[in-house]
Amino acid sequence: AELANLINEAALLAARSGREVVGHEDFDMARDRILMGVERKGMVLTEKDRLVLAYHEAGHAIVAQMLPDSDPVHMISIIPRGRALGQTQQLPLGDRYAYSSDYLKNRITILLGGRAAEKIVFKTQTTRAENDLVLATDIATNMICRWGMSETLGPRAFALGDSGFLSAGPTGLGVSSDTAGIIDREIKALLNACYDQALQILG
Repeated sequence: AELANLINEAALLAARSGREVVGHEDFDMARDRILMGVERKGMVLTEKDRLVLAYHEAGHAIVAQMLPDSDPVHMISIIPRGRALGQTQQLPLGDRYAYSSDYLKNRITILLGGRAAEKIVFKTQTTRAENDLVLATDIATNMICRWGMSETLGPRAFALGDSGFLSAGPTGLGVSSDTAGIIDREIKALLNACYDQALQILG
């Protein structure tokens, strides 16, 4: 179904351009539309906004290039697509069925690379990092609470509700306030360590 969707989108793009044959560039454009969303041509960014956006996306890309065991950068775009103003797209070389703690830490560091670049270059922070922060926090929370990747808490899983917050879970086992505090500190420490690494790479 996904392949059929890609071919259909590529055929539509070729037809709109008046071509009778679907070319490689049509498939590239179709893939980008599916993965990143439709280009928002009516949105006009100021020169300063484009500059900040470019540094933000470059931060993601540079950190990704410098970290081992990271998915290679496929494309960087500062063209607004879908809900995003810009995107740095990474594509894995093959299928992954399990993720190591090093890979996940690298993923968090890459996500925070945009915020780190803004801090270094412009000495400020913007709202562009909102989605990055949500994804980074989600990965860190899962590492600590679901996948037992905390040396302090050990190989133990903690139930998370649909909202992503700690809950009693299906076992009915609650989490003490002391344990909840440790979990919170572990997540914070992980995120801060990854952010510091991004700053070090870019600095």
